[in-house]
Amino acid sequence: MQVSDYYFHLPKNRIAFYPPRQRDQARLLRLVRATGQISHHQFSDLPDLLLPKDLVVLNDTKVFPARLIGKRISKNRGQENPTAYSQAPIEVLLIKPIKDNCWETLVKPGKKIRIGDRLLFGEGRLEGKVLEQGEKGLRKIQFKCQGDFHSIIDQVGQVPLPPYINRPTEDLDWSRYQTIYAKKRGSVAAPTAGLHFTPEIFFRLKEKKITSCTVTLHIGQGTFRPISSQKLENHRLEKESFEITPPVYHSIRTARNKHQRIIAVGTTVTRTLESAFSKQGFLPSLKGETDLFIFPGFSFNCVDVLITNFHLPNSTLLMLACAFAGRDFIFQAYQEAIDKGYRFYSYGDCMLIE
Repeated sequence: MQVSDYYFHLPKNRIAFYPPRQRDQARLLRLVRATGQISHHQFSDLPDLLLPKDLVVLNDTKVFPARLIGKRISKNRGQENPTAYSQAPIEVLLIKPIKDNCWETLVKPGKKIRIGDRLLFGEGRLEGKVLEQGEKGLRKIQFKCQGDFHSIIDQVGQVPLPPYINRPTEDLDWSRYQTIYAKKRGSVAAPTAGLHFTPEIFFRLKEKKITSCTVTLHIGQGTFRPISSQKLENHRLEKESFEITPPVYHSIRTARNKHQRIIAVGTTVTRTLESAFSKQGFLPSLKGETDLFIFPGFSFNCVDVLITNFHLPNSTLLMLACAFAGRDFIFQAYQEAIDKGYRFYSYGDCMLIE
């Protein structure tokens, strides 16, 4: 399979640069795999589209302000001059903690930042020193500050909006680029299928005897990194940490034993469940890391229904959706969504694939 098989043209005016006024007013495209039927709804219709006793599984990871804008300390004849800075801003995306406030990061522009360089953020409240230099802008940076590191990050960092939302971060992004049930801090991107849920939706699900539970997968930038190889089989995702608590494992196992449907809210939940539960009787890994890359030909062992947003061309997320519903069916649905004016990507509309 070639990456180019997953390209489609999306007009720029179909990209959602802002969220809908109300979370549950996003549009929802329903796909029924057994019949090939496509129908149009709003996300607020979800409780009426699911079945009693369905189990809805969500990702409770919490996005933190992982985008730092700073300056590199200039050097004068080999002597560091703390009052001299490079004029061009330096962008640092915190990806994964290593230890003792040392982080794996993605730096832009990467070519200008080398081992030994010092960076200042928030008018000097946070300082970083580059320890290691990797490919494609990856850097290992040791941070130091006066006070609690995470509190300072919350004060000087910005919401890490995806690059296709080509605008400055605004106040609304602090609340809207976050699910209402976010709990465990650790992601540099939101599990966007969950952005549409509201307290009212959860109340109506409960009324219909549809239960919900949460797993955790902390989303790193690797999920969205372009595929460098033309053959899907050669691509490797970067590892992301996940956790399933024993009570949630018990809920999922009980639901499967009773032939209830497992509804995965998003690709991250899908990858978590399919990583944790094997074919051989649901022997789970409750905590660990996964680099599972799901593309057509994958055999699903746990997920029965998928709720997911519309994804970028040639992306691993689109390939997961194609693995679940079939490439031709997904591309047919995407074209209909484009023709009907659906909004795409993180702040856009979504699909319910049964």
